[in-house]
Amino acid sequence: MDRLDSIDDAVAAAAFRRLVRHLRHRSDAQNVDLMGLAGFCRNCLSDWVGEAGGLDREEAREAVYGMPYAQWKAQHQRDATPEQLERMADSVKKNG
Repeated sequence: MDRLDSIDDAVAAAAFRRLVRHLRHRSDAQNVDLMGLAGFCRNCLSDWVGEAGGLDREEAREAVYGMPYAQWKAQHQRDATPEQLERMADSVKKNG
């Protein structure tokens, strides 16, 4: 059994909320950089929330971003450099 499965759901939910709030606070951490390092980003979390909770994409993104995605993107997202895109592509190849 995976030890992760033995964590109480309330504890797991609290940790998840803390992660999401941390990512909201760290708007300087660009999604493309998160993808390049870890192979996931805020959009991935949004997709997972939507799949788990039956939310549509925009509802799930608003839950994760704390505002409509278009607003977050306009306020915080910069254009990705070719180097960032290359790192992201290499990282995503490692995902299962």
